[in-house]
Amino acid sequence: MVDVAPSGNSRDNENEGENPTDQERRDAAADEATADDAAAEEQAGDDAEPTGRKRRRKGKKPRSFWKELPILVGVALLLALLIQTFIARVFVIPSESMEQTLHGCPGCYGDRVLVDKLVYDFGDPEPGEVVVFKRPGTWNQSEFQSNRSSNAFVSWLQDIGAAFGLASPDEDDVVKRIVAVGGQRVECCDDKNRVLIDGKPIDEHYVYWTPTAEPRQASFAPITIPDGMLFVLGDNRNNSSDSRYQGGGGRNGLVPVDNVIGKVRWIVLPPSRWQGVGDDNPQTAGVAALGYGIPLGGGLLAAWPTLWLGRRVRTVLRNAASSTGDEP
Repeated sequence: MVDVAPSGNSRDNENEGENPTDQERRDAAADEATADDAAAEEQAGDDAEPTGRKRRRKGKKPRSFWKELPILVGVALLLALLIQTFIARVFVIPSESMEQTLHGCPGCYGDRVLVDKLVYDFGDPEPGEVVVFKRPGTWNQSEFQSNRSSNAFVSWLQDIGAAFGLASPDEDDVVKRIVAVGGQRVECCDDKNRVLIDGKPIDEHYVYWTPTAEPRQASFAPITIPDGMLFVLGDNRNNSSDSRYQGGGGRNGLVPVDNVIGKVRWIVLPPSRWQGVGDDNPQTAGVAALGYGIPLGGGLLAAWPTLWLGRRVRTVLRNAASSTGDEP
């Protein structure tokens, strides 16, 4: 009898007799490697997506100037409205009563002045200061006629323009210089035709005399100013309806402090008239120079925050618009 040799080499015989547990381990290792490769490919895809998005952002065209213009105009108007309401406002000088400190005349291009609305939140009006105030109810004379349209819509536009110094103001807005305040006694005149405060003459170097009139001011009876009231006069002394005449003079011609809108700081238009408005006290000598330096410095300091805020608002709006455009 012949013995038949087993088929295959020795390795095959070893594999056939190998432990099944070792085979399962190798299969598990292979599956794990496959999963790692899939995870790596997925991660690579995620990393590539922001890059593509950045490329799309980088390649996006800037927003058209005409699309940005309404936004910029709206922001500018909002800032101007806030400033005009709470900080400062531009007024038109419509009459000649403050010549030659402030130019104005019916039908001409009067001075545009910047009025500080904050100053009297921290102090009281003082003699020598030029102020804008609401006409008291006792004042019965107007120095100019407001050319408001009879059309309601046009009149509304004129009121908006007046708020920005682009149109004539309302007849109830008046500009004069403070001569005396509460507790002081004022009268006119001494033998040199000067106003007296508490019996002492004051130095009003700013007074203007109309060439066609005699350089003398009308006298008025002594009056003691009650607390909370002001006695005001125009620099164009012979062409001004002020505390001497309004309401018949006396107490009716006085202006309540609560009616004061603000202090005139600076002539802003026309450019040929750029200058500060002096606020030197006629009852005290040697302080005239202060009124001209302070407004310019204050204006420059106030301009920087406004410019910075405008740039910041523009940047924020632009970034917001870009983010909205990138969303799928």
